[in-house]
Amino acid sequence: MTPPPQPDRHSSQSVPSGRTSGPQQDPEPQPAQPPAGAAVPGTPAHPGRATAPEAAGPGWKTEVRRSAVALVAVALGGVLLGLAWLWLAPRVPLVGQISDHTWVVYLKDSEGEQAVGVDGTFTLLGLAFGVVSAVAVFLAWRRGGVASAVALCLGGLLGSLLAWRLGVWLGPQGDVVAHARAVGEGVTFPAPLKLGAKGALLAWPVAALVVHLALTALFVPREPELPGQGPHPEPHDGPPAA
Repeated sequence: MTPPPQPDRHSSQSVPSGRTSGPQQDPEPQPAQPPAGAAVPGTPAHPGRATAPEAAGPGWKTEVRRSAVALVAVALGGVLLGLAWLWLAPRVPLVGQISDHTWVVYLKDSEGEQAVGVDGTFTLLGLAFGVVSAVAVFLAWRRGGVASAVALCLGGLLGSLLAWRLGVWLGPQGDVVAHARAVGEGVTFPAPLKLGAKGALLAWPVAALVVHLALTALFVPREPELPGQGPHPEPHDGPPAA
């Protein structure tokens, strides 16, 4: 009798369940899914809202150029203010007489308030020009900003100085004795245009700044907050871990 064949040792070993006899392969990594509510890179965090570069507005060169134009335009408005002051300001009447072979000039109405009216007229005109210049600059660019406010203040101050000196230069002559001699003794003539209250020079820049800030607060939308810049919620203690 022939002996039975010997069993194959390799074939007799059992293969564990769930495994194949071939070489094992690592599973392909799956892309991580972002959590719900998280912003996907490359897409705006809030669709429909302006991004940071868009909300930042024009560059600083554009702001400086616009501010320079506004400053010059507002300052040149001082010519109109000076002409309006010269036209609307009341006249202070003076009279000249000869006393001991010397010309003496005095006020015709010592209790008159024409000198106060001259300062008041300049102040009111300065306020009006400040309001108009602030509205014009705002309507031109529809933006606020420090540069526009500085341009309005400096331009208004320069315009007030220009108006003051222009009104004095175009007004009655400053040599009252020569003027009295020219018109004759006892003849009333207007005094030189004089700004007694120098604080009136600030009426234009102050009014322009206040109106500009008010228009900016009312009509310029606030820039959207970037992610992470808003107020952070206060952490709250959750239930204790089991």
